Amino acid sequence: MAKYLIARQLSGKKIVTNEGEDFGRLVDLNINEVTGKVEDLVVEPNPDSATASNMKKEDGMLHIRYDSVLAVGDYIIVEKRNMAY
Repeated sequence: MAKYLIARQLSGKKIVTNEGEDFGRLVDLNINEVTGKVEDLVVEPNPDSATASNMKKEDGMLHIRYDSVLAVGDYIIVEKRNMAY
């Protein structure tokens, strides 16, 4: 139950790069069914983000590798160099 609450609290958080760019908003998480580990973040991109506009989209959403997450607080901060597949 605690994991469900944590995931629900993350939904809608802003994604910001380590360079301060407003990248988008967290929509969902992809979790490995076997290991239970988070694999990537599903993000609704900010239309004003130059970085987001250059990334490959699936159904209008971006996928960011979970290992690029640096910190989670009021925002989710991601390493800009490491977020693309």
